[in-house]
Amino acid sequence: MDAMRKQLDVLMGANRNGDVREVNRKYFDRDVCRLFLAGLCPHDLFQLTKMDLGPCPKVHSLQLRKDYEEVKAKGSENFDRELEDMIDRLIVECERKIQRALKRLADEDAKAAIAISVSEVTQSEEVAQLSKEIKEKMKEADIFDFEGKTDDKIKTMELVEELRSKRADMQATLLLDAFNKDRAAIPVPIPAPQMAALPAPPPPDARTQELINEKLSKAEALGEQGMVEEAQKALEEAEALKKLAAARQEPVADPAKYSVADVRITDQKLRLCDICGAFLSVYDNDRRLADHFGGKLHLGYMLIREKLKELQVHSCMPNVQIQWWEQLNKV
Repeated sequence: MDAMRKQLDVLMGANRNGDVREVNRKYFDRDVCRLFLAGLCPHDLFQLTKMDLGPCPKVHSLQLRKDYEEVKAKGSENFDRELEDMIDRLIVECERKIQRALKRLADEDAKAAIAISVSEVTQSEEVAQLSKEIKEKMKEADIFDFEGKTDDKIKTMELVEELRSKRADMQATLLLDAFNKDRAAIPVPIPAPQMAALPAPPPPDARTQELINEKLSKAEALGEQGMVEEAQKALEEAEALKKLAAARQEPVADPAKYSVADVRITDQKLRLCDICGAFLSVYDNDRRLADHFGGKLHLGYMLIREKLKELQVHSCMPNVQIQWWEQLNKV
């Protein structure tokens, strides 16, 4: 129910039921989410994934965010530091996960311990343009939500999903090209040497053959007497003697004739996404890679990394420069 409620909040706004209490709230109230006001609440990022934090216990309101931004522009309030601390914790946890995975890969196969720089490999002018369009459409959706234009917001969010899917396909193609080059560097397994056909084993020695004949004769006699189980047991003993004789005469393979490369070569070469820490295989197809780039986990970590860069830029600027920067982004 909480997940369904959050989906409705995204599509129709948190105040879709006409909750009058929201109108009476102020942005500085304790039950209002400061991280949402600052631009990004972690509870909204990883819904229905293994990183799902559940619904945010505090209020998300675009009206209160607007009120906060007006006060922030005057220099009275700034929750950016709280948001930056939260993002730092998420990224540190992700980086630890990546380092643990790299160590595990290195223990199994040193050549597999590579973190693909997805942010570099999958970057192009087309991808950058799509990312810019997605940000613009997300802002439009927030405006429609604030104005109560639910239908327009739903149409805008559908367009956002189409743009994200198109961007994921482009990123998958770029990464696939990088993986193709990566695969070319993987050594080809040395085929196992073909052993010459073994000659037919010689017949058992006289003593063993005599025992085999006795067992067969006994089985025949027991069968004539109707003692089926005893006859079957005698036949099994005869077969066991035949196998024992053949095993004694089999040639022993010389392990020194085989190299280490013949014994084991890793079938699947794994790489790590340096954005979300997910495992990727160099043998993944474009559809599998596109699903990765369009997944909520990858998109969530991509958003928080982009937001961190934005916050770091703003923290280095005085208020006048920040206002100029924000006005420039709106143009």
